[in-house]
Amino acid sequence: MPKRILVGTIVSDKTDKTVVVKVERKVKHPMYGKIIRRSKKYHAHDEENTFHTGEVVRIEETRPMSKLKTWKVIDRVQAGKMAAVEADV
Repeated sequence: MPKRILVGTIVSDKTDKTVVVKVERKVKHPMYGKIIRRSKKYHAHDEENTFHTGEVVRIEETRPMSKLKTWKVIDRVQAGKMAAVEADV
């Protein structure tokens, strides 16, 4: 059986070797027909703690690593948006 691959945004990287990835999908409302967003959070394994909040990453389904972690981060799709900091001149 092939492993599922999802794309989402990292919303938390506070735990060691783990990131929380928010995956959004768009579905059509069954009665009204309007397109609405649904999201779900997945705990993914990040061995070297290289990924940070705000980055868009791809995650792959894997064997259970803990109670909540059954995904691992494959690679970065795009880097996070960094806040502009003004320097004293």
